Amino acid sequence: EMHTQVFAGRENDLLLVGEMPGVTVPDARLFTDPARAELSMVFQFEHVSLDHGATKFEPVPLALPRLKASLAGWQDGLGEVGWNSLYWSNHDQPRAVSRFGDDGRWWRESATALATVLHLHRGTPFVYQGEELGMTNAPWADVTQMRDIESINYDAQARAAGADPQRVLDGLRSHGRDNARTPMQWDDGPLAGFGTGTPWLPVNPNHTWLNAAAQVGVPGSVFEHYRALIALRHTDPVVVEGSFHLLLPDDPDLWVFERRLDGHPSLLVAANCSGRPRALPAELDGWQDAESVLSNYPSGPTDTLAPWEARILRERDRTPVRPRGAR
Repeated sequence: EMHTQVFAGRENDLLLVGEMPGVTVPDARLFTDPARAELSMVFQFEHVSLDHGATKFEPVPLALPRLKASLAGWQDGLGEVGWNSLYWSNHDQPRAVSRFGDDGRWWRESATALATVLHLHRGTPFVYQGEELGMTNAPWADVTQMRDIESINYDAQARAAGADPQRVLDGLRSHGRDNARTPMQWDDGPLAGFGTGTPWLPVNPNHTWLNAAAQVGVPGSVFEHYRALIALRHTDPVVVEGSFHLLLPDDPDLWVFERRLDGHPSLLVAANCSGRPRALPAELDGWQDAESVLSNYPSGPTDTLAPWEARILRERDRTPVRPRGAR
């Protein structure tokens, strides 16, 4: 009915995205099947719920194989019919680099690695404001600095139930929605260039070095890496149209997958999602002589990935060795 009354005849002018907590892959396939003329794509929440414990403010460690499997399941499920939305962040989620990466020593590397992995999946990437700079969670002193009613109510209820105040605060710091709602960090000025009045939430103090002015046009910055990823999507049809094949699904550190499209050289994406160097396994030897398309590190050893290093490789002869266990 929505399509008939509102969207009919305007399909080429509109992008229709449905936010659907709890949606399954089969349902998403139906909703985004072009033949049904309902939605262009859906926002699913499976991958951003994997680290929730009894509540989202009681997070549990997230093993990389679970995260890989979740996103790969959506790639496989919507590979032939429908379409994926790709995202790490939105106004209700903590900052991606603080949640899935390392916002300390490996801040730049992990921010760019996460971007590389996501943008090389099949689907439409969504970039939430500040994500392209690697903005982090805020260092909340206590709940009085927060404005989100969900966080304020949880704090009161958990304390009333006898929960440890420090653990409550830790959960709010890591998963509170206000992390995504601090002012955009434009420059290193007193209010990060956001305005001259009093902002709704405090400016993250790291704006003195983490801001747009410090990154735009600066080679190797998080911002310029996002630009390069977006440019690649516009120039290589494999990124947009290629099939997705997850490799090494059980590796605890390496996120590796291949993109294939008939008539075009395949791409390999390899990211080390850990703070220690990792040797590339023998299964990937067929890619040793591949062309380097993009990396978040300067050129280094071809058989090792540095901490949070991500590489995009393009085959030279169009006949790479298919790693064992490829999906």
